[in-house]
Amino acid sequence: MKERKVEVAIIGAGTAGLSAYREALKQTRNIVLIESGAYGTTCARVGCMPSKLLIAAAEAAHAATNAHRFGVNVEDFSINGREVMTRVKSERDRFVGFVVESITEMNQAHLIQGKARFISPLTLQIDGQETIKARSIVVATGSQPIIPPFLKNLGERILLNDDLFEMDDLPKSVAVFGTGIIGLELGQALHRLGVKVSIIGRSGRVSPLTDPICSEYAKKCFREELDLTPAAKILDVSQSGDQHQIRFSSDDGPARTETFDYILSAVGRTPNVKDLALENSGLDLDSSGVPIFDRYTMQCGDQPVFMAGDVNNDRPLLHEAADEGRIAGSGAGDFPEVSAGLRRTPMAVIFTDPQIAMVGKRYSELEDGTFETGEVSFENQGRSRVLLKNKGVLRVYGAKGSGKFLGAEMIGPAVEHIAHLLAWANQQDLTVGKMLEMPFYHPVIEEGVRTALRQLNKNLKLGPAPVKRCLDCGPGA
Repeated sequence: MKERKVEVAIIGAGTAGLSAYREALKQTRNIVLIESGAYGTTCARVGCMPSKLLIAAAEAAHAATNAHRFGVNVEDFSINGREVMTRVKSERDRFVGFVVESITEMNQAHLIQGKARFISPLTLQIDGQETIKARSIVVATGSQPIIPPFLKNLGERILLNDDLFEMDDLPKSVAVFGTGIIGLELGQALHRLGVKVSIIGRSGRVSPLTDPICSEYAKKCFREELDLTPAAKILDVSQSGDQHQIRFSSDDGPARTETFDYILSAVGRTPNVKDLALENSGLDLDSSGVPIFDRYTMQCGDQPVFMAGDVNNDRPLLHEAADEGRIAGSGAGDFPEVSAGLRRTPMAVIFTDPQIAMVGKRYSELEDGTFETGEVSFENQGRSRVLLKNKGVLRVYGAKGSGKFLGAEMIGPAVEHIAHLLAWANQQDLTVGKMLEMPFYHPVIEEGVRTALRQLNKNLKLGPAPVKRCLDCGPGA
């Protein structure tokens, strides 16, 4: 069997793995990057980008169907599912192509195509054909969608988001299992594109929001548009010819039976560790079989092994995977010198309509008695009403005594932009008072941030009560 000795071995050529490779390359040229599947990151191939392409088409359709609310009549409106999916796949392939192009420009001697598994600490075997002995290892194998047991063995019409983006046409009907990020984004997009959709959850929660006011608002808001059952009891799932029959009930309604062409499993993702034979790695594993690691150095205990990206199940987001890859690659290249890397303010955005976002500390992470809240509704906020996007609520949190801005949860129009502003403020350790010194233009949706911060400052006993209908706010701010 062929044997190779290297300084650094990186398993996985996704966002985290590629970042780790570029960082480790600053310390050594004796390096390998191992990939078992097709090149192209999860984000580009089956995640962020194709989902946003589908959502963009859904937003265009929704705008057309609601144009009459502005006095604009759109005649002969129709949705061509084949054209929708052609654009989704074409643009998706373009994004994947950028990633593949960057890999073809790398030193090809560093690339190994195959499945890696540990046969002993710091020793990997590739498809039983080659052995890699490494001074340090970065595990960046990503994650994969979960299919719950009751959906298994139901044939090829069980879809994952990966499968959805390979379809040539929009399906006629889909049952979406899961009320988290993927289920809400894809379920709403398909519904707005004319697909019969039922979104079915089991936990009772809708979205990852933890603030009870935001969470309840999201549940009410999405149920007004979608066939959404957050706390379903699944009574039976069966196959009838080319269709699936689902019988389910919820706390507030009788049992019902619906038939769908496809079932989309969107209940979450799990780290790709099953085929790594980690029992041979010598690493301490948690209850789910993932190595225990330090989230600031990405190092597993005191071993020269580092976990980066979705595989560590910490913050499964592209910008976090890139940061983690850089930290892990630096540690692997410099080992035994290992340094903590920059971990940015947590930020997550869900691209539903209205959008959902969380910044800094979530409500569930705050300690009772140490914080106050501020709030604004977007229902009567000026610019939101102008755009007919006046749904949502923003909740901001500040520390008692210091007045430091701690975080926020929100559902509302274009809150992806508000989330960035608040994340920057949080990372700068700004107080609520300092944030209120910043400029706010009129009329913009961001004026709602000022309203919420003023209420928070008053509740912290650091500022006056907000002036009702103040002149500098403009009408409806």
